[in-house]
Amino acid sequence: MNEKKLLMTFKNTLGNSFSITVDDPREDLEEQDIVDAMNLIKDKNIFQPKGYDIVACVSAKVVNSTTTEYDLEV
Repeated sequence: MNEKKLLMTFKNTLGNSFSITVDDPREDLEEQDIVDAMNLIKDKNIFQPKGYDIVACVSAKVVNSTTTEYDLEV
């Protein structure tokens, strides 16, 4: 099974980092789309992790992972 996720990392007013994950991002997603979305999340204060405001966009990456499952009898 192959999974793709967009991982966006922010900092809050305490300086703590936290991430927001989006499953199955669009194939045609461009860097500017991600920057715009992250700035919107920060500027509109859409999320307040643990009650603290987002103050900075830190990083973003698309992560691809492949999972291989085995049907083992133990």
